[in-house]
Amino acid sequence: MEYRHPLTTVRDFVFSIVNKEFLIFLFFLALSGIFWLMMTLNGTYEKEYSVAMCLSATPDNVVITDDIPDTVRFTIRDKGFMLVSYISNPKLKPLTFNFKNYANKNTGKGHIPATDIQKAIRQQLFASSTLLSVKADAANFTFNYGERRQLPVNIDGTIKPGLSYYIARINISPANVTVYAKKEKLDSLKYIDTELLNIENVQDTVTREVKLQKIHGVKTVPDKVSIVIYPDVLTEESIEATIKAVNMPEGTVLRTFPQRIKVHFTAGASMVREIKKHPEAFIIVADYNEFGLGHTEKCKIELHGKPKNVHSARLEMDHVDYLIEKKSE
Repeated sequence: MEYRHPLTTVRDFVFSIVNKEFLIFLFFLALSGIFWLMMTLNGTYEKEYSVAMCLSATPDNVVITDDIPDTVRFTIRDKGFMLVSYISNPKLKPLTFNFKNYANKNTGKGHIPATDIQKAIRQQLFASSTLLSVKADAANFTFNYGERRQLPVNIDGTIKPGLSYYIARINISPANVTVYAKKEKLDSLKYIDTELLNIENVQDTVTREVKLQKIHGVKTVPDKVSIVIYPDVLTEESIEATIKAVNMPEGTVLRTFPQRIKVHFTAGASMVREIKKHPEAFIIVADYNEFGLGHTEKCKIELHGKPKNVHSARLEMDHVDYLIEKKSE
């Protein structure tokens, strides 16, 4: 039996009479597709495009506080061939407008008329293309000559811890940003808000990059900050603190039984050890004006102060036995 190379077998199959007819079919199908495409592209259509837009030749001592839009959208009408060429071989270059031609140094404002934007677009179109519309009435910008101030960043929104947690601290980086604006505007600003931020059920460290709110005529550098939220587990503890007498008559001293009262409090687990080192931060007061004048059997005591890291605190009892003694000379 004669050996036939596999490629020879494939060639003979491809060029068999049946497959020749199939190849002829594919050729005419492709040819008709080309004719259809040419007929289609020869029609007139409308299409929307966008082009970048920017200011040029801005002086080194000028800071743009409100920039013009970075893109402008427009619609043109032309033959399909021409419209495709705008995409396949990009003809449209960014629209650049010279700063000094549009800036008003006295007001710190600039205005690029819509007619100038339309003219800049038309200059880049093919002669056969018709500009139908431009989605930009005008382009305005504001600027100053370096007036600036450092202002703190303020979080605008709510941050809620999860159940049995509290927010131990929040780090904002940078905590202050450089703000450029006219002097009157700078004088009216006390801080710069972030964009609205709402985070709930925080149980682990959360890091977010947040943009700063945009204010007309104001530029912030940087325009976004990093916020890191550190939660801590709440735990209930207790500590004994000394009762302090106030408003006692001259020459007298208050003896309470007991002299120290247990205070139950809730705080972050990481802060408990430090809190317990300073029991004097819990201020328990016995006010003579509350118990002495009425000659009550029990002395009323109240918690008047607690460490800032304590979220809730309560006395184990609110009345104690007492004795008023004269000071020994």
